[in-house]
Amino acid sequence: MGFKDKFKSFFDLEENESIEEAPKKSYNKYEEKQSKDNVVSLKSIQNDSKMVLCEPSTYEESQDIADHIKKGKSVVVNLQRLDHTNSRRVVDFLGGTVYALSGNIQKLGQQTFLCTPEHVNISGNISDLFDQNE
Repeated sequence: MGFKDKFKSFFDLEENESIEEAPKKSYNKYEEKQSKDNVVSLKSIQNDSKMVLCEPSTYEESQDIADHIKKGKSVVVNLQRLDHTNSRRVVDFLGGTVYALSGNIQKLGQQTFLCTPEHVNISGNISDLFDQNE
């Protein structure tokens, strides 16, 4: 009996090799299943991302705008058709909606706002340009 044989018999490597193969296979199946569950198609995200333009004339229309945000759509809201009191109420309502959905609201112009859901990132700030021109 050589050194290799003594070493193998001491650690019993030949028997453990067959035992180790079975758990690897089950682990790989679990890993394959887990990786399939975590796959997200970028095409589906791109197809779902749409922008809606809204120009409400009453405060009651703010719920319809909030429904668009809940569905994952970005909304540009033009408040020129509302008086100052109702436009403030709409912005407050949409601000609460966006906050609850972890989204973002940003002022684009004097009476224009952009409301986005969580998966849409906004970079830059347009309102700085309005401050410079005034």
